[in-house]
Amino acid sequence: MEWAFIGLGNPGVEYRLSRHNMGFLVVDGFAQKYGLHWSKGFEGEWAFGEIKAKEILLFKPLTFMNLSGKAIGKLLNQVPIPKEKLLVIHDDLDLPFGKLRLKRGGGDGGHKGVRSIIETIGPDFPRLKLGIGRPEKKEEVIQYVLSPFSEEELKKLPHLLEKAHALLLTLIEEGLEPAMNLFNRETPLT
Repeated sequence: MEWAFIGLGNPGVEYRLSRHNMGFLVVDGFAQKYGLHWSKGFEGEWAFGEIKAKEILLFKPLTFMNLSGKAIGKLLNQVPIPKEKLLVIHDDLDLPFGKLRLKRGGGDGGHKGVRSIIETIGPDFPRLKLGIGRPEKKEEVIQYVLSPFSEEELKKLPHLLEKAHALLLTLIEEGLEPAMNLFNRETPLT
């Protein structure tokens, strides 16, 4: 297995186009782009295939965001994936909408889905953070991340997803360092 791309989100149609579902949107689009089909298992949905002659696994935990680590733990008990090849894709409040940041390891940054994964497997896995910006008032964070994208964000979303897919392809073809060097310097969508 060359890479496992884990998209974080919440199951259910009411959350499909919410900011907290950025990870789901990225892996759903990547699966569609490369003709990979979803199956159920490990308390989530998974898709497996070959992209650029490399075996790739896509996974979406269906345990709801705050219990993402539970599903990922079940997956890793059955599918031996080294943590350095397990990319967790999630939304990030501290980045402006449209900004991508690829990083190796670290803390949870206040993201409860990432916290759940760290509690289950430790912090040493790469992450792809997709900026969603912050609401004006701190107390509005939960409603903000669970609410649908604004009209302006929806217009920019296809370009953001294309950028994320290009990053995943660079990761597959060239590895983590080249992908970080190429994409972490880019400016957010305007």
